[in-house]
Amino acid sequence: MSSVPSDRFASESPRFPRHPDVAQWRPATIDDLDDLTELVHAANKVDHPSYLTPREEIAETFESSWIEPERDTLIARDGAGRAVAVGTVVVHPAREAHLHAYLQGVVHPDARGRGIGREVLRWEHERAREALAALDSLHPAAVFVYAEEGDVGARHLAGRLGMREERWFATMVRDLAADVPEVVPTGGPVELVAYDPTRKEAVRLARNDAFRDHWGSLETPPERWSQFIDGPFLRPDLSWLAVEDDRVVALALGSVNEEDWAQQGYTSVYVDLIGVVRDRRGRRLAPAVIAALLRASRAAGLEKVVLDVDTESSTGANSLYEGLGFVAAERMVALVARY
Repeated sequence: MSSVPSDRFASESPRFPRHPDVAQWRPATIDDLDDLTELVHAANKVDHPSYLTPREEIAETFESSWIEPERDTLIARDGAGRAVAVGTVVVHPAREAHLHAYLQGVVHPDARGRGIGREVLRWEHERAREALAALDSLHPAAVFVYAEEGDVGARHLAGRLGMREERWFATMVRDLAADVPEVVPTGGPVELVAYDPTRKEAVRLARNDAFRDHWGSLETPPERWSQFIDGPFLRPDLSWLAVEDDRVVALALGSVNEEDWAQQGYTSVYVDLIGVVRDRRGRRLAPAVIAALLRASRAAGLEKVVLDVDTESSTGANSLYEGLGFVAAERMVALVARY
């Protein structure tokens, strides 16, 4: 266990922001969901071309047991009552070895360049440190902000708070018009099967084992896993597993949000998770499950497959995806403050 002192966060109760263009700052509630969705979508359309945050994902802020909306969220409204900014602090529910807090927020494109974002991020940072301090844990802790490469403003503001650019992630796209290679796993018999709900827990355990050595990754607990795996976007027919002796040893899970398609200009599936359990690596299981997902997606009439990858992945994921025909399209950076 770390010997870092428990007062390392130097935390005080966060001060609500003040700004002349904001008439009201208050915690967000489920009653704000329509306005929050409109706000986030307006920001998404400017900030990146590849996705729209689903309304259902925004609603999870008010449904997750590890988030306290009355303390962890902030909504800003102007004099006309329009939502112009939102901020959310999420402390990851897995807290047994590390503590991770994520600062998530947007400012409406029409309200940018006025200092509202600076106030939101300052409040989020203070709230994150307060929340981490309240856990009274000596575990290593970190606060994360993820920013698009071109969002110089967000990167600058996070830097002013002492956060440093630690890791880059690339969005990669694969055109399904190109042929999909046949991939044969090595090292013994393995069965490739589509996901079905009876394997829900087995897939969660495989995911947690596969990602234990990935940068910034913590275990996914059952409640968070259920939100994802039982949610409205996962496509079991486009999600493939490698199974050995009834044990899930590799996975490639795909989801479809049709709202993304107008933004992208093509139909697509997003690959949420790709992983191989650590004692079965080096057997071509990852390319096998990805190729199965590609074939199923093409058979479903979709045009492209999209995924995100850590550009410094220790598993060589970049080379793997490039070898399967994926091409890098845009980048995002993780800024981190460590305690």
